[in-house]
Amino acid sequence: MNALLDLVVEKHGGLERWKGLSSVSARVTFGGPFWEFKGHADFANTVTVEASVQEEYVRQVDEVTGRTVVYDKKAERVTVAAADGGTVAELDNPRSTFDGFTPETPWDLAQIAYFRSYATWHYLLEPYLFTWAGAEVEEVEPRIENGETWRVLSVTFPDSVDAHNATQRYYYDSALLLRRMDYQPEVNGRPPVAHYIRKYETFDGIVVPTVRHVLSRNEDMTPDLSWIPITLEVGDVSFR
Repeated sequence: MNALLDLVVEKHGGLERWKGLSSVSARVTFGGPFWEFKGHADFANTVTVEASVQEEYVRQVDEVTGRTVVYDKKAERVTVAAADGGTVAELDNPRSTFDGFTPETPWDLAQIAYFRSYATWHYLLEPYLFTWAGAEVEEVEPRIENGETWRVLSVTFPDSVDAHNATQRYYYDSALLLRRMDYQPEVNGRPPVAHYIRKYETFDGIVVPTVRHVLSRNEDMTPDLSWIPITLEVGDVSFR
C-alpha cells in the first residue's frame, strides 16, 4: 500500500482488524437544507444504519416512521419500504438515472435514497475502502489550511464501488485524522464540494468521524462558509 495510507489505516484500527469485520452499525442524523431543496425534507432525519464491511450493502431504518431504505450494489438496486414492509419505491441501476442532471434537478424518492445510501456507507468504511482491490491511491501535494499542513491522498475507486465520483481527495492532519474531503458528486451535476470532519470518537478501538459538514467549494479551493447544505452526526457505532 501507499506509505501514507499504511499509517492512516493503522490509525483507524489496522488492516487486519478491518479484514476480520463483517458489519458496522450506527445511529446517523442528517440535517441541512439540501434534502428539502431536492424535494425530500423528510430525509433530514435520524436513522439506524446497518452496513456490510466487505461489500457495498447498507440498510437504513427511519427511527420515527419505520421507513426502510436498502441499497445493494451487487444487485444494482435500491428499495424503499414503508414500516409495514410494503415497497413504496425501487430503482435498478440507480446511478444511470442521474445522467444529465444539474444541481437544480429534483430527485425522486428512490434517487435520494440511493444518494444517501452509498454516501453513508462510504463514510462508515473509510479509509478501509482505499485498500480494496482495484483502488488506486497516491499521495499528492500537501495543503496548508488555517496554518496547518495536511497530507493528501488521491483515491480512485474501481467501477465495483459507487462513490460521489471516481477520484476523490482526502486530507489528513499530523495526527493522521481526516480533516477534509474534496469531490464533485456525479449524481448532482458535479458541483465542487469541500466536506469537513469536525469531531471524532473511538468505537471498538476504531476512530470514527462523528460530525461532518458538507460545504460548497470555491474556485480557489476554499470552502464557502456562508451556509452548510448537509450535516451528519454519527453515534452509537458498533463493529462486528
